Amino acid sequence: MASDRFIKNIAFFGFSDFKKESEEYKQAFGVAQNLAKKRYTIVNGGGPGIMDASTQGAESVGGETLAITFSPKDAPGFEGRYVANRADKEIKTGNYIERMFKLLEHADCFIFFKGGTGTISELGTTWVLARLYYPHYKPFILYGKFWKPIIEVLKAEMKIRKEGFKVFKIVESQEEVVKAIKEFEKEMAGFNHEHCKICKEKAFMT
Repeated sequence: MASDRFIKNIAFFGFSDFKKESEEYKQAFGVAQNLAKKRYTIVNGGGPGIMDASTQGAESVGGETLAITFSPKDAPGFEGRYVANRADKEIKTGNYIERMFKLLEHADCFIFFKGGTGTISELGTTWVLARLYYPHYKPFILYGKFWKPIIEVLKAEMKIRKEGFKVFKIVESQEEVVKAIKEFEKEMAGFNHEHCKICKEKAFMT
């Protein structure tokens, strides 16, 4: 992988209950497989559903994978560690919040598939950090046309600043994912990172 890439690790978020026969699982599997072929490292939360799909997709072509996990004791609604999701490396955390922020720390870009409240929380946190630290930000990708009406409602009804709509792209195919990543990298290459304290500390840029 070229050392001057701004995006190296890509995290996958989405519903943990999607089964292998579902269209969403197959989409995440295919996207991860395609990105792993291009030598991106695939990152996820170590659970089932979209997380497992991304690991399996990357591993099917010998790609690198990282799972960031925690095993809950007092959170019965959390899916926890999925034994079939065997990533190359695992980072264990103590709670959901720590896990989420480790996912944000160890990825340079994020892909959001269809999900539930957990996916919404991860999207919101990713979005606010990208907007706050813009233009030195970590971009994200929304996979699926269903995102378009959701974003239109948020644009119409919420008070989101204009730079907040520059930090993500909506895509509907593997090819569009790769195109979006390359466009983000081109944009990021145009920013002066040399004197950026955030970039030097690698707090939100890796």
